[in-house]
Amino acid sequence: MAYWLVKSEPAVYSWDTFVKEKETCWSGVRNYAARLNLRAMKKGDEVLFYHSNDGMEIVGIAKVSKEAYPDPTTNDERWVAVDLKAYKKLKKPVTLAQLKQDKRFANMDLIRLGRLSVQTVKPAEWELLLKLSS
Repeated sequence: MAYWLVKSEPAVYSWDTFVKEKETCWSGVRNYAARLNLRAMKKGDEVLFYHSNDGMEIVGIAKVSKEAYPDPTTNDERWVAVDLKAYKKLKKPVTLAQLKQDKRFANMDLIRLGRLSVQTVKPAEWELLLKLSS
């Protein structure tokens, strides 16, 4: 299993909206590196849900429920989407400020590649994040 992080502006699509819908098509991604990450996602992989711009914190965990398929928001075959299912809310959010202060996260994509909307998360980072959130 691999671990990932996706970003969403809460004013556009929040964790609470995701939970109400239970499942969503993660589409509209137009960055080449993010597209490669979407293509690499496998069913059952776990995904951190990050509120960007407002909040700037990891708030929940989703699971990949459908692997990459053509993005329904465009006719351009290069772009893909995946389906994500809400899995669980973190007991307490993990903020970007917390991660920046902790040297163990210095090489995390969220810190190094701040604008990338779909990112990999290393297993060691995943475990540390779960500890911080409990």
